[in-house]
Amino acid sequence: MSLFALGFLLAILQLSSGQFPRACANTESLLRKECCPPWDGDGSPCGELSSRGSCQNILLSQAPLGPQFPFSGVDDREDWPSIFYNRTCKCEGNFMGFNCGECKFGFSGPNCTERRLRTRRNIFQLTTSEKDKFLAYLNLAKNTPSRDYVIATGTYSQMNNGSNPMFRNINVYDVFVWMHYYASRDTLLGGSSVWRDIDFAHEAPGFLPWHRVFLLMWEREIQKITGDENFTIPYWDWRDAKDCVVCTDEYMGGRHPTNPNLLSPASFFSSWQVICTRSEEYNSQQALCNATSEGPILRNPGNNDKSRTPRLPSSAEVEFCLSLTQYESGPMDKMANYSFRNTLEGFADPRTAISNISQSGLHNALHIYMNGSMSQVQGSANDPIFVLHHAFVDSIFERWLRRHRPVLEVYPAANAPIGHNRENYMVPFIPLYRNGEFFKPSRELGYDYEYLQEPALDSFQEFLIPYLEQVRQIWAWLVGAAVIGGVITAALTGLILACWKKRRGTSSEIQPLLTESEDYNNISYQSNF
Repeated sequence: MSLFALGFLLAILQLSSGQFPRACANTESLLRKECCPPWDGDGSPCGELSSRGSCQNILLSQAPLGPQFPFSGVDDREDWPSIFYNRTCKCEGNFMGFNCGECKFGFSGPNCTERRLRTRRNIFQLTTSEKDKFLAYLNLAKNTPSRDYVIATGTYSQMNNGSNPMFRNINVYDVFVWMHYYASRDTLLGGSSVWRDIDFAHEAPGFLPWHRVFLLMWEREIQKITGDENFTIPYWDWRDAKDCVVCTDEYMGGRHPTNPNLLSPASFFSSWQVICTRSEEYNSQQALCNATSEGPILRNPGNNDKSRTPRLPSSAEVEFCLSLTQYESGPMDKMANYSFRNTLEGFADPRTAISNISQSGLHNALHIYMNGSMSQVQGSANDPIFVLHHAFVDSIFERWLRRHRPVLEVYPAANAPIGHNRENYMVPFIPLYRNGEFFKPSRELGYDYEYLQEPALDSFQEFLIPYLEQVRQIWAWLVGAAVIGGVITAALTGLILACWKKRRGTSSEIQPLLTESEDYNNISYQSNF
């Protein structure tokens, strides 16, 4: 892409998304524990004057949690986001956003009434211009300050319970790096103590829905800062790959000629600085990552510990994983056996589905194989390969949903690790999303995958989606109506047959008028009922 075109893109500054809305990152909002910013369209909180939403109390799940986190009241992420805010915008209809100023995923238009279905494509199926545009968009996000969101640089306690706000500006791409860090960081217990067995985005049922939301938000922010409403994240299909085929200067950056741990200087990703990679330093200081630059992206694909991850995942392993019928099982963490989620995440053997944390399969295998910034959970989103990888992982999740068609109740309602129950809000997203809201087919969220499409059915399915959703919501009433209708039909049939027999047994000369018989009243009553 030409320098002129890249410069033009870098000049575009629109909205971005992330964690703390800038409009709520102030003393007044924190002390009132309220985040209900006005919608620009009418100037009212949550766009209430335009019936887009209203400021309401947050309803938190009361379902019991699993035993993995034996503390209470020590982590800002518990019962998210109630430590910071207990009132936020509740949007109506298809409206969404921290101020109800956007449309739900899959909808568009001024009143959010138009359904849209976008298609995510294989990165190697993009044309040269499409691929160059994607790379330019990534660089634009890394160089565009977020206008809507800031990040927290201190805990609520360090903010003196809201009287001393500690927030910082950040660019659009790094907002998402920071969110991934914040969801997976350790709990700071004071002094030099931390609790490591906690993660609001991994090692539990919410792993797949959380990353689904993460990608949808990331995709939308690219659409907004570029003005390209048709943009979708491409995916890298790594099944049976012999090496990192996207690790070239043409795509995501090749290997440095003299230092195998760095990226080639021919790739502009070599100039990117990472953030939130020094977890031990933050823990020792009992501090949060403040998005200070910490050096270049590290990547040395294939030179990883072969005893843990001997190769990239195979097609056979993916197919076995898809054959598993249980979404979650047992303790619902990384020790779960025969769990689709745990096997896809990579803590269970992709050939047996038995937990084996000494090995890294499927999703985890790719992270370990990259042998660098991608290999450390909290900072893994620094490497732009992260979005390609997780888009493909999401497509495997989508294949499982389409194959097994689980009802919402399949997702655990209780006893999952902290933050992972069905009705828990996902950390650290504002606007708020519950885990269970994204345990459904991608088409209902406005996107599909190119390799999963069935061309002959596409338009018909798109037409049916809104009607099927309405039927799903009222199915109980429909069943009840069918039962009542059956009873009425049977009763009417019986009465009509009885009358018919009675009429046949009475001669026409002496048969009384129907209006003079007792049966008239009976038939009338049944008919009216």
